[in-house]
Amino acid sequence: MTNKTINRWFVVLGAVLLQMCIGAIYTWSLFNQPLMDQFGWEKNQVVLTYSIAVFIFAFSTIFSGRLQDKIGPRKVATIGALLYGGGLMLTSTATSLIQLYIYYGVIAGAGVGFAYVCPLSTCVKWFPEKKGFITGIAVGAFGLGSFVFKSVIQYFIANSGVSSTFFYLGLIYAVLGLIGSQFLILPPVEYGSVVQQSNTPKENVFTSLEMIKTKSFYFVWIMYLFGCMSGLLVIGLAKDIGMQLAGLKASVAANAVAMIALFNASGRLIWGTLSDKLGRIRVVTMMFVITAISMITMSVVTLSYVTFFASLAGVAFCFGGFLAVFPTITGEFFGIKNLGANYGVVYQAYGFAALIGPIIVANAGGLKPTFLIAAVLAVVGAILTFIVKPPTIDPIHS
Repeated sequence: MTNKTINRWFVVLGAVLLQMCIGAIYTWSLFNQPLMDQFGWEKNQVVLTYSIAVFIFAFSTIFSGRLQDKIGPRKVATIGALLYGGGLMLTSTATSLIQLYIYYGVIAGAGVGFAYVCPLSTCVKWFPEKKGFITGIAVGAFGLGSFVFKSVIQYFIANSGVSSTFFYLGLIYAVLGLIGSQFLILPPVEYGSVVQQSNTPKENVFTSLEMIKTKSFYFVWIMYLFGCMSGLLVIGLAKDIGMQLAGLKASVAANAVAMIALFNASGRLIWGTLSDKLGRIRVVTMMFVITAISMITMSVVTLSYVTFFASLAGVAFCFGGFLAVFPTITGEFFGIKNLGANYGVVYQAYGFAALIGPIIVANAGGLKPTFLIAAVLAVVGAILTFIVKPPTIDPIHS
């Protein structure tokens, strides 16, 4: 289980460092008002920057996953750290919306996408005997990024202004991201066979093209889509939910943001660890059930302080779990060898969930109908867990 070149826990350290930096993309809401005040832009114009960044982030994982399977995670993660840090430093010079969209939305967003898959696939290859636990640590660090850097960002904005803040953050993220990237070294080819039990079944090895020809892929993709939708809705609307549905003051409702970050991060580690013990699909069923109950509560119950925070905590906790467990499901269904490329394709479900959620909100006629739709989709996701099966060894006919 040991390797003379590098202790595998240093790989985890590098993964955590890199993931916390790129996870700070979730702090965008802190920049909205300062940018509006400095440049006179409208709120919807500024918020669009974040939507572009998330879309580019998700979309670019298709290419970064495939590339890191070919040239190695360290090089791709290094490119990601440079794009992310460089994009933020360029954003400090932006004086027009187009520049803001290109520098932050496209360049920094692509940097997150290039870096995101590398720690996941690398750590899983070093820890084949505890995939859920180690994936939980990696994606948990991503979830904690916004929590860790929130105070730093607020300090810079208050003391240096929003434009200078982007420059300082870009420099910090680039340095820390580059350091973390250098630890993302793949284990020797024979490493997995040493760690794995001798009676482990033969692993399926699918290319991305072979994967999308299987029925299993579409079940996994749809389940991931439905699992992410409720979490993304709640994260984006937490403060509004508290004020509109629970009658809370803005300052009290804003506390939900920090609470969601903590439950999101803890859910990634706890559900990932539980999936090692109880099985991946079983915990996905449990997460869908909790999500459905939480969303139904918000859609049919008159929310109080307690039910508001309890419902949000349930959704955030399970949302983190979906992000921890589905990379592992992808590896176990379609093979660890091409995990980077394959998960890049599966991860598009997250990107589509981010796009579909606002469409539902705009057409459902209010928050409660929206949450009821999300609850129904969570129930459908739970039903699919009883249908989905790993593909057969022959990908063409599975």
